[in-house]
Amino acid sequence: MPGGDQELGTYYVGVDVGTGSVRAALVDQRGTLLAFADQPINQWAPQFNHHEQSSEDIWAACCIVTKKVVQGIDLNQIRGLGFDATCSLVVLDKQFRPLPVNHEGDSHRNIIMWLDHRAVSQVHRINETKHSVLQYVGGVMSVEMQAPKLLWLKENLRETCWDKAGHFFDLPDFLSWKATGVTARSLCSLVCKWTYSAEKGWDDSFWKMVGLEDLVADNYSKIGNQVLPPGTSLGNGLTPEAAKDLGLPAGIAVAASLIDAHAGGLGVIGADVRGHGLACEGQPVTSRLAIICGTSSCHMGISKNPIFVPGVWGPYFSAMVPGFWLNEGGQSVTGKLIDHMVQGHAAFPELQAKATARCQSIYAYLNSHLDLIKKAQPVGFLTVDLHVWPDFHGNRSPLADLTLKGMVTGLKLSQDLDDLAILYLATVQAIAFGTRLIIEAMESAGHSISTLFLCGGLGKNPLFVQMHADITGMPVVLSQEVESVLVGAAILGACASGDFASVQDTAKRGPSASREGSPHQSSHAGTLIFVPPELRQWQE
Repeated sequence: MPGGDQELGTYYVGVDVGTGSVRAALVDQRGTLLAFADQPINQWAPQFNHHEQSSEDIWAACCIVTKKVVQGIDLNQIRGLGFDATCSLVVLDKQFRPLPVNHEGDSHRNIIMWLDHRAVSQVHRINETKHSVLQYVGGVMSVEMQAPKLLWLKENLRETCWDKAGHFFDLPDFLSWKATGVTARSLCSLVCKWTYSAEKGWDDSFWKMVGLEDLVADNYSKIGNQVLPPGTSLGNGLTPEAAKDLGLPAGIAVAASLIDAHAGGLGVIGADVRGHGLACEGQPVTSRLAIICGTSSCHMGISKNPIFVPGVWGPYFSAMVPGFWLNEGGQSVTGKLIDHMVQGHAAFPELQAKATARCQSIYAYLNSHLDLIKKAQPVGFLTVDLHVWPDFHGNRSPLADLTLKGMVTGLKLSQDLDDLAILYLATVQAIAFGTRLIIEAMESAGHSISTLFLCGGLGKNPLFVQMHADITGMPVVLSQEVESVLVGAAILGACASGDFASVQDTAKRGPSASREGSPHQSSHAGTLIFVPPELRQWQE
């Protein structure tokens, strides 16, 4: 950590590439977010379960947002840049030009997105091998990981893509390459999505067994043969060309990247919660579960020793917090599922009109409508006759079954606004029950979890947060800084700058808590904490 005499005008830039937008933040050395900008990015879905993006489009959006957040700032005070992104697959040729990942031959669309499920046949065959690397992904590889997508490209786009490919990047690694010209990969990406081992490296026998033996050539040059821990400074920093694109100074430190969920986990899991009477106070950080919830949700728990959880990814060594093993549970669609259920309902146009008239978001309106119709009973009991099974895009954890489908039971003939609000509530509850299943699986395998730490877009929805507290029976902590993922990205840049001794040291200096506002919580200064019903009487 810099000494107390260092200027407070020292800044770091974090860039977060999510599913639907690119966001950037300017962060000071205390972890305070000073400026924010976002820019939507394009998606293509040429057929069912095919989801694609463009690396050129994403980089252009990165340039727009970084220029916005540094307006009016002395650029000489910017010390570092960090990227996080979804774990989507970027394909470039030997000259680093985009290659098509589609039958249409459109090379502009050169990214297979993380949520793409085209490689169902390929992942089934990979799992049939029962290779030993699969024990580090919960025993069953997900269709959302990179090996099945690579195999799909080889089998379906041999001439137009596979034979011409020179580089396959995870999106976070593509961004750090674009900024520095360094093709080194982040340990986070390769360990979590590519079967790389932090201790043993690549396993030749796996790639040969699944039919991707050509990737072993030239010491794995196409998928990465230099692997660095997140936060490591890359090359000579920001190249002059990238500096001009981004509106940042050439030569500033650029960090080895993180997957977006892991950046969020890094941003919240070390939060200071002293003074709130929480079970995790005075306990090791391993008693905390970080949940990063947006389009999908990821459940990040760490341990000192490896814990193998059936149906939960990992254990991954040093993939998020250096020196700790990471287990990563997940739900493939959460925010996307809520949108799907609400927007597809017959009463949605009425909801839009009424929310607009009140100058509210549709979800703020739905939450207030639920309070209106609940009468004397707790809001959760409105769904006593309506239930949702939320696996509309398969089950990532803990069942690890991509063939599962969603279900709603308890429907009736009415389709008014009350029905929409209750369906929305049932969907939120179903997602929270999915989290509870993941926690139960992790605890059965050896984790001991006492407190949930939420961040991401859904963490801004108080109903979503409260249902997680009610259904898991655990207190839920929200950071004072709602943009925890962006702070996590900026932490990487701060670490790469050399101003901090380590990623852990950087993360400890981030914001801890600012306020506390649950209707069931006393008014200390601090983090906003939602508590389950059985704790409320004790707190009141």
